[in-house]
Amino acid sequence: MKWVTKRSLPFVVLFCALLWGSAFPGIKGIYAVWEAAGISAGSAERLLLAGVRFSLAGTLVLLIARRPFAQLKGAPIGNLLIFASLQTAVQYFFFYWGLAVSSGVLGGLMSSSGTFWWVLLAPLMLKSAKPSWKQWLALLIGAAGVSVAVYAPGASAGSPIHGLGCFAASTLSGALAVIVLQKGVQQHMGARTATGFALLLGGLMLALAGWPAWGRFAELFSLEVWGFTFYLSMVSALAFTTWNELTTRFPVNLLAGYRFMIPLSAVCLSAFFVDGESIGWQLALGGGLVLLSIVLLQRRAS
Repeated sequence: MKWVTKRSLPFVVLFCALLWGSAFPGIKGIYAVWEAAGISAGSAERLLLAGVRFSLAGTLVLLIARRPFAQLKGAPIGNLLIFASLQTAVQYFFFYWGLAVSSGVLGGLMSSSGTFWWVLLAPLMLKSAKPSWKQWLALLIGAAGVSVAVYAPGASAGSPIHGLGCFAASTLSGALAVIVLQKGVQQHMGARTATGFALLLGGLMLALAGWPAWGRFAELFSLEVWGFTFYLSMVSALAFTTWNELTTRFPVNLLAGYRFMIPLSAVCLSAFFVDGESIGWQLALGGGLVLLSIVLLQRRAS
């Protein structure tokens, strides 16, 4: 991805954001299929679904990676396992736990917290430049934009304190995964190969966590569900591979602001493809604030 420049970076990140955003209606599509079939799905079923999705995504990435097993021979297996655990298994375990005890609206609001974890931890662990007060202001504007765009009644449904803890742990895990990739993995293998193994190994961990649902595998994975799952696997494979490549080439403070595109994309695509969801004035206002924050961050990074 040497062709990506600072000018083209927003479009590449938007591509990742649209992919990840499309996963929300994709997952809801699977839940709708299960509901129509009278299938009661709990945490075990959702973890099994996530495990199959990410295992398949990792396999797809490794199929197009350049000599992945040759790169694996010289890589520190411990660091790779930590990366896989943080990027895939731990991050999505807490994400699905948060969804189980609170609301999806709260999850959307909290998804932007990963930006702040990243900016806080990178100077400490990667020795990167500390953000200036103007960059902090831009990040706060972006976070406010996400909050305005995705807010709706229901954010306090369920157990919001419990949910906040789960979503915060999920985004912290994702931020730590990028740091482990840069400090302990990328020196030994390419980002594409590392992403493939992380998705595959993390997916297997999630599938093991969902072991109580194994006996319902044939019931859960109908032909229609397999279609959704394959699409979600393609989304994960493309988005994670592209994003992990970007994190090895661009400053954390610049990329951090672009993460706000992800919940915005999820809201927009859900409104188009999911019944009962629509776009209101909040999205226009919130989207404008996010764009403003990105412009400010770009100017500070140039």
